[in-house]
Amino acid sequence: MAGSPAGQGAPRGLRASPDAPQPRSRGKYAAVDSSRQSFLVRNDFLIRRLHSLCGLIPVGAYMVVHLLVNASVVNGDATFQNNVLNIHKFGDLLPILEWGFIFIPILFHAIFGFFIIAGGMPNNHNYPYAANYRYTLQRATGVIAFFFIMLHVLHMHGWIHNESWLHYVVRPMGGAQFRPYNATSTAGMALQQIWVVALYVIGVTACVYHLANGIWTMGITWGVWTSPTAQRRASYVCSAFGVLMMVVSGTALFGLRAAVDTPEKLREVRAQEDRIVELKIATGDIQPNEHKEAAPLDEEGDDETPEAEAAAAAAGN
Repeated sequence: MAGSPAGQGAPRGLRASPDAPQPRSRGKYAAVDSSRQSFLVRNDFLIRRLHSLCGLIPVGAYMVVHLLVNASVVNGDATFQNNVLNIHKFGDLLPILEWGFIFIPILFHAIFGFFIIAGGMPNNHNYPYAANYRYTLQRATGVIAFFFIMLHVLHMHGWIHNESWLHYVVRPMGGAQFRPYNATSTAGMALQQIWVVALYVIGVTACVYHLANGIWTMGITWGVWTSPTAQRRASYVCSAFGVLMMVVSGTALFGLRAAVDTPEKLREVRAQEDRIVELKIATGDIQPNEHKEAAPLDEEGDDETPEAEAAAAAAGN
């Protein structure tokens, strides 16, 4: 037993004392000075766990809620409008909640995700197994999802609620189209172009796959399912969840689009939204805010003028 490392291969009861002198490491096995390692290297284990957890809560949970709220349009534009207004009851607290529980977690998950991608190479060419393809797809869909989310927020909200930014940069690009007080009509009109729908289908599909497969890999990372049998069963559950979320997202996307795909539908929806907002303001549930309202429609069902729409959007959504 003289060749066994102290404290590892020695028989029980003969392990070396913690105070015994240890042999010096030489050559390539020399100990690495942790003080010279980067912050990410020193805290790699903790950051990876936070990255994994953040992808589920709050980022993944928010995505599920967001898709469900949008899909509620199938119950009528009044249902969707009321759901949106319930969110905006938070008033001035809403931006704090958005940054604290949505935007900052998304940025953390995305930025550290890019570090993970930079440090890993796909090996499905040499080892063409299903898990390796999932490994590659998880990273590819993460990149697609990040850029889609950035585009989606620009398209609907304009990123930041600054008058000059929205008026001179975002609106000319066709962004910041969503108005919370006219939720169905503005979201539906923003999705009328086929190329926009195609981008949303690609982006939402990437988001759903990244979440569903991410839940499966998170279960392995956290030791929830470790045996091959447990992992296979979890794979079935996560796949079913992904299919369900694709159905919900398709319902939201095409439901909003179909709600205002004719001038007659648009005028009817807009009138319904205006009545709901007036009632909510009268009861004190929400506060009047012209920047959250869309410009009036002309006789043909279009927004009154580009200038009026830009003015209505100038200070935010």
